[in-house]
Amino acid sequence: MRRRLQIPNSGIGNGDGTLLGVVVGFGRESEFTGGNMIGKTRSGFLSIAAAIALAISVTVQAQDIYKDKTLTFIVGYSPGGTYDQYTRLMARHIGKYLPGNPTRIVENMPGAGGIIAANHLYNRAKPDGLTIAAWASPLILQHVMGNDALKLDGRKVGWVGIPGPYDTACHFGSHSGIRTMDDWINAKRPMKISSIGPGTSLSDVPKLLKAALNLPIEMVEGYKGGAEARIAVESGEVDGLCASWQATKVTWRSQMDTGKIHVVLQATLKSHPDLKKVPLAINYAKTEEAKTLLRVADNVHVYQFPFSVAPGTPADRLQALQQAFVKTFRDRELVAEANKAQLEVEPIDGPTTAKTFAGLYDLNPALVAKLKDILIPKK
Repeated sequence: MRRRLQIPNSGIGNGDGTLLGVVVGFGRESEFTGGNMIGKTRSGFLSIAAAIALAISVTVQAQDIYKDKTLTFIVGYSPGGTYDQYTRLMARHIGKYLPGNPTRIVENMPGAGGIIAANHLYNRAKPDGLTIAAWASPLILQHVMGNDALKLDGRKVGWVGIPGPYDTACHFGSHSGIRTMDDWINAKRPMKISSIGPGTSLSDVPKLLKAALNLPIEMVEGYKGGAEARIAVESGEVDGLCASWQATKVTWRSQMDTGKIHVVLQATLKSHPDLKKVPLAINYAKTEEAKTLLRVADNVHVYQFPFSVAPGTPADRLQALQQAFVKTFRDRELVAEANKAQLEVEPIDGPTTAKTFAGLYDLNPALVAKLKDILIPKK
């Protein structure tokens, strides 16, 4: 079931001064240098007039892209998770940076670990720049590995940008009896870890940790979003969760302060400033292969929250969204709101995002085969 949040128009476009820039540019090129002054004067004025007409036409076309239109955000996970929070934050503020200031709507389309939303964007959404989808970037790696449930190609998607970092840490409820890494290593039974499904950090990172460090883990998949996966830990349905520290430090702050939730391990290569006393997984790796798997866990999953548009979206519309995205996540009001919600904001632009994800298709075939054996569901 889709849930909607409609955000009405407010204000006007950003007015980037394109017309002024074009006119001034033609003016410089039309300086008089002698000779037939009248002819050159006419030529100069005609050039300026043509430039003005062209600039007005371009400006009107740009405004027409989003004027009186609705920009729909599709979140591939349930309401309340970090991705959902970033999306609604973006939707509240991006209108002021898009020409025509469209109405914005947020819809949740959970299921299959974000695959439903990703496939919807790639195969059903119109390439008109009016639909922006939010689905986990590790799904691209799933496609590289040959997961036929994904009907897309990450090199053809239009990447808008990434709002902030994602540092995976593994947490355990006090009922599990796990308070330290030594407790986990020496556990007498596999620890049940809640997860959304393949192609998400909640699933892929624990699987890579299990393969690299031989940790006792039993994956419990099928939750529709991070919020539901966290509730499963709180209720005692599962033992723990490997998820974004940026999210859990907010949602589980009181539980961590009272000892109901314990942070046991960081899956990143570098320690987060908040977690200096929590060990890094890489320090437990005993072989080069294990270290490589943990590097993949970090490199792929740190770019966790990308926003994208359908393949074939016109370049000017994609560029408008990319520029608006960066401006939005640098907006003072948005940053203040993010700080209040304790959401970390450190935007990565669309072209950089596209280059990063395209690189996944160049991974060593032997490594891809190994990852496939670990991460692709067995039929």
